[in-house]
Amino acid sequence: MTKRKLNRQQRWRIEKIQAERASRASRLDEKDGEKLAAGEYGPEQPGRIVAHFGRTLDVRPEGDDEAVRCHMRANLEGLVTGDRVIWRGRQDAEGAIVEGVVVARGERTSVLERPDARGQLKPVAANIDQILIVFAVEPEPHPNLIDRYLVAAESTGIAPVLVLNKIDLLPEDGGTLMALLHRYEALGYQVVATTTERENGLDALHARLAGNTSVFVGQSGVGKSSLIDRLLPEEELRIGALSKDSRKGTHTTTTARLYSLPSAAAAELIDSPGIREFGLGHLNEQQVAEGFIEFRDLLGHCRFRDCRHRQEPGCALLEALERGDIHPERFASYRRILDSLE
Repeated sequence: MTKRKLNRQQRWRIEKIQAERASRASRLDEKDGEKLAAGEYGPEQPGRIVAHFGRTLDVRPEGDDEAVRCHMRANLEGLVTGDRVIWRGRQDAEGAIVEGVVVARGERTSVLERPDARGQLKPVAANIDQILIVFAVEPEPHPNLIDRYLVAAESTGIAPVLVLNKIDLLPEDGGTLMALLHRYEALGYQVVATTTERENGLDALHARLAGNTSVFVGQSGVGKSSLIDRLLPEEELRIGALSKDSRKGTHTTTTARLYSLPSAAAAELIDSPGIREFGLGHLNEQQVAEGFIEFRDLLGHCRFRDCRHRQEPGCALLEALERGDIHPERFASYRRILDSLE
């Protein structure tokens, strides 16, 4: 789609707004600098960003559950929820911390990025240990959809976990969905089965969440908000209704935040609508192929260096497909993903 050209007045207005924002940020940074120099802020201490509002952040001090509203210095662009930071607090006359300023960002163990409106990748969350890909008995998932989420997760370098929700709706023998899950388990993926309709239906999920910072992704209607609502009983997360006609749900959560989970030891959850849906438009053919973990040892072993794994002679992937080392549905899914990106 061709980008709409801005006229002279529109460009002037945008530049004016950006200049005003930069000026406000500069004045605020100068004030913070003056307060820091005057000793109004206390000593440096570690914390973690639990919410992000432009240049204002909520930072949870290490060893404390109560977040502190902080500003960030002008040289700290790109901070996101989940970042570990160094901050300093300002106290009132009674010794209570009333505000803070973030002065440094720690190293990231991982970062989750999403393309913005211009197609440029921007970080949306950091220091995530695992991506929980939720799908459900209803709406019935298609293997290609699961593969798309797996490819997107693999491209981040963050470990994906498959979560089958609403297992109370499965037939006694598990049906084709359980057979599909076993196929992914055979590839080495972690798989968790859950339901909110049974007393112990989330035990396996609690065990998987313990000790990790996680994010949930998945299409609408699979029960992500219902699961999160059970994991965070004190939080007010609205649950979207599942339409009996469409068997699809709607997005319901609107605030990005890092939560501590009371039901699992040392477990944290970063939840945001911007994280829940993954796109693949920013990936190239090589990145898509690398997102299929059973392809990785074969890539680079084709007869031709520029092999596109279609009909070329000596293609390592096609030979593995013929041997049965690659499942036909997975290879067909790979081809559909590439076709959708052309």
